[in-house]
Amino acid sequence: MVNFVQPGATIGIVGGGQLGRMMAVSAKEMGFRVGIIDPTRDCPAAQIADWHIAAEYNDQSALKEMARRSDVVTYEFENVDVDAINQIINKVSVPQGTDLLAITQDRLLEKSFLEGNNIVIAPYATIISPTDIQDAIDGIGYPCVLKTTRGGYDGHGQYVLKSTSDLAPAMNLLRSGTCVLEAWIPFEKELSVLVTGNEQGEYVTFPIAENLHRNNILHETIVPARIEEMVAKEAQRIAKVIAEGVELTGTLCVEMFLTKAGALYVNELAPRPHNSGHYTIEACSMSQFDAHIRGICGWPLSQPRLLSEAVMVNILGQHISGTLKAIPEKPEWHFHYYGKAEAKENRKMGHVTVLTKNLSQTLQEIEHTNIWD
Repeated sequence: MVNFVQPGATIGIVGGGQLGRMMAVSAKEMGFRVGIIDPTRDCPAAQIADWHIAAEYNDQSALKEMARRSDVVTYEFENVDVDAINQIINKVSVPQGTDLLAITQDRLLEKSFLEGNNIVIAPYATIISPTDIQDAIDGIGYPCVLKTTRGGYDGHGQYVLKSTSDLAPAMNLLRSGTCVLEAWIPFEKELSVLVTGNEQGEYVTFPIAENLHRNNILHETIVPARIEEMVAKEAQRIAKVIAEGVELTGTLCVEMFLTKAGALYVNELAPRPHNSGHYTIEACSMSQFDAHIRGICGWPLSQPRLLSEAVMVNILGQHISGTLKAIPEKPEWHFHYYGKAEAKENRKMGHVTVLTKNLSQTLQEIEHTNIWD
């Protein structure tokens, strides 16, 4: 039976960062109450929520309290303790379940799932001990990437190997456990596709985003991606195949590499709204956060429409002062700040979305501010 959650009900969110904050904003606009679990007092989502349980994400008593006070529970990041969530599944509706969480928390499980659904991924090998690496490199070749199977984000937990001289420093990753060695895909563009599902088996995809990274952190997202229409359709088809394969409820981000020859390789899955989807708040008929809330609450989904071309650029700690000075000068820019207490270098503090009729001109405008030098 499909669980239809009506306005006035309470949505519990595990995690109180910026994604939880923006989920909460959408939920509140749709008439829901919101509670969160997060160990940090006055965290971004706590500033929006109706109540906040200040506890670790795997705190069993805190999760049971959230289950008691909520009608439906979701999460804002993928490193939530699967066993902890399983403990409350029989006490409250958790529409996303934990299968997708478990898959995306382990790169080997993720690769196995993708291969099982005939999704193209980079050639890889499992590395259990240092002696496995040379055999794997003989098969995969240089350059390649050594990644931990669990816990990596924004470039953490991975090391690019370009020659034998990179082997020694890369060995530190093996101390954290089993690793994966992947072939380096000589990509032309990094793309991402957001897809949302509900328990009725409806799946919708958002416009393809083109992502530019700096120091392994997302810098800019350009929408629509500057790619051929047939590539865009194939990327959306792949995202839907993945969504159907996990019987997706809520929003999922599928990150992909596009090669010069037009081939698409799936790089990573994120079982939640994603940084590259923030443009949807202003640029689409439905934001990724609206879609996520609708999905987990059993509401129908309509195909999101792109209302305007857009560029989204992240505000990291070192960019705060520059963007604050830009507010009076850029009335057409949409400034979002996440309410984090401390601005640290390379910490995501907010983002700016610029709606445009000329992507290249807007990219130049952003660059000429020198805020992101």
